[in-house]
Amino acid sequence: MQEYTIYVGADHRGFEKKQQLTKLLENCHANVKVKDLGAFEYSQDDDFNDPAKAVAYAVAKDEHSFGVLLCGSGQGVCIQANRIAGARAVCAKIPADGVLGREHDWANIVCMSADTLEASAMEQIVKAFCHAHPLDDERHQRRMRKLEEA
Repeated sequence: MQEYTIYVGADHRGFEKKQQLTKLLENCHANVKVKDLGAFEYSQDDDFNDPAKAVAYAVAKDEHSFGVLLCGSGQGVCIQANRIAGARAVCAKIPADGVLGREHDWANIVCMSADTLEASAMEQIVKAFCHAHPLDDERHQRRMRKLEEA
């Protein structure tokens, strides 16, 4: 199995769960490196935009990587990440959401709600997401080309 990096980021609402999730992911497999891109300390006044941009830019530059973003709902970080060329983020509430986002939408970042998910559930979503592979048939290639045109 090829080595890859998981870049992780969260705002203040996801900070505590990010700390827990990062520890779980660091021990999941020898070929996985986990890099925390912030927030590095709890600050109620931070914005979700900053860690979302950091993770999205890192993933866009690193073909062999995935991103994990947390905020209260998962929606804000997802919107921000999708504004970065080369980043393709989806929200997931269950492992199947992550798998479908990876397979059908060629996602490279999974976003989750720190308000509604426990770290153990997030770990399962991330693992399912990282083990899924984009479907590379003509139909999915056509859809991805159309996304790039927008």
